[in-house]
Amino acid sequence: IWVHIWATVYATLLGFIIGAVLGVVGGLWLGLSPFLSRLLNPFIWAFNALPKVALAPLFILWFGLDIKSKIALAAVLVVFLVFVNTFSGVREVDQDLVDSMRIMRATRWQILRKLVLPSATSWIFVGLKAAVPYALIGTIIGEMIASNRGLGYLVQRSGSEFDTAGVFAALIVIAVLAMIFNEAVNVVQLRLERWKIVSR
Repeated sequence: IWVHIWATVYATLLGFIIGAVLGVVGGLWLGLSPFLSRLLNPFIWAFNALPKVALAPLFILWFGLDIKSKIALAAVLVVFLVFVNTFSGVREVDQDLVDSMRIMRATRWQILRKLVLPSATSWIFVGLKAAVPYALIGTIIGEMIASNRGLGYLVQRSGSEFDTAGVFAALIVIAVLAMIFNEAVNVVQLRLERWKIVSR
């Protein structure tokens, strides 16, 4: 089972990282540009409404049967969750604070680093936490459709062989992986938000 676990973990982590980076960068970029956000907003929400799982056969055609198609599907499921939350966090930044920094002749990079990113961090991590199970789901679905390794393949093979114990074993491992990934995101958030005082 370790070969299957490693295949799933590897594809999930790569897809999650790629989708998270693209989502954060896209959310910051559009959040800081009112003109572009108004221009692209209808297209983004229209694409967001599409069922991403339906793209799995296309990714298999484009990237083949190897791990690339699983990474692509995981990344697509992650990117919009992270993007929407990052965009919302950037738009919620107090404009008076931005104007105050501009009066003090702060550059765009300083405004981004000192004000926008710290203010939007909580929003970004909400998106990251929501995206963790979707990254795993995207990888599992890709493995179930076309693969020769991974936990999704193991579920599919065990089900076709009427191996109930094998199916439940794979599902339990998937649930444990989801818990581990979520806890890892929580640890990173605590380290990055040590400065923030949270009322309990």
